[in-house]
Amino acid sequence: MAVMKNITFLTGYYGSGKSEIAVNLAIQKQLDIVVDLDIINPYFRSREMEEELNKYHIRSISSDMKQKMNLDMPYISSKIFMPFHDKSLKAIYDLGGNDQGAKLLRQFDDYRDRDVDLFLVVNIYRYETSSADLIMKLINKIEGMGGFKVTGLINNSNLLRETTIEEIQNGEGILKEVSKRTKLPIVYTTYWEDVKVKENLMFLGETLKLKLYFRKKWL
Repeated sequence: MAVMKNITFLTGYYGSGKSEIAVNLAIQKQLDIVVDLDIINPYFRSREMEEELNKYHIRSISSDMKQKMNLDMPYISSKIFMPFHDKSLKAIYDLGGNDQGAKLLRQFDDYRDRDVDLFLVVNIYRYETSSADLIMKLINKIEGMGGFKVTGLINNSNLLRETTIEEIQNGEGILKEVSKRTKLPIVYTTYWEDVKVKENLMFLGETLKLKLYFRKKWL
């Protein structure tokens, strides 16, 4: 089972499932804080799950403004730095999509000495991350824009309701090639809780069964 560092950032292409994974990891790993740094995409932002997270005594941080649930202004609370100052806190940061979303990592330049993780969430059924070459191109863009190195890969390959084990394994195959080239580990393989998975079936990395907090209203 993967041991999460005190600070974990999630990055990836638009719609890769970062927010869904951020909420699931926070709940399953009993983290203290979810920080929503997505100021780009108006859909599926982790701040929308504030009420759900509160049930598990997890704090949601994004904007201090009262209208934050529907806010698209680039305003983020200064509280996002709390986990860097209080080492007793465990937090996950949900970045906006692509290299543009990774820009917000630059505000943490003064904390480069901290031991943090930056995980890339990949769904190979998004055209822009459908091959090892495209995924590696995205990694280079994110690292160049954000200034932090990607430290691990998350296989979130899915076709929503149409997802089968084969789709997940196809994603694993492509990410294995990326891992081979970059030496980055596959830290998690996710699957929707309704997908039938045999008990003895092994995926690379820790298996993360996802409860769909966002997508359930779209399926």
